[in-house]
Amino acid sequence: MEEKYNAYAQMFKALSDPNRLVIVSFLVDGEICACKILEKLEITQSTLSYHMKMLCESGIVEGRKSGKWMHYSLNSGKLNELKEILDVFSKGGSGKTGGCSCGSRIKFK
Repeated sequence: MEEKYNAYAQMFKALSDPNRLVIVSFLVDGEICACKILEKLEITQSTLSYHMKMLCESGIVEGRKSGKWMHYSLNSGKLNELKEILDVFSKGGSGKTGGCSCGSRIKFK
């Protein structure tokens, strides 16, 4: 079970940077070349490489090499996993019993 939550944490960490969120928003429309991301974000290639490494290692983004450039796309399976865990959290359905051994049931808002 802990492995699953480590994977979720890695995905959330990958999305915790504004530049990476912008990159993900570019990829919503489909595959895009790294050169186009560089143009749109106005960052260096090494900075983009770091961001893409974080996104790819989390599994949210997939990359493929074409010539001298990388082309990136979203991994819909990983996005669905992320959506499912957010659904569980938002509905409070973790599958664990509420309350503690003393019998109190605390609700968090």
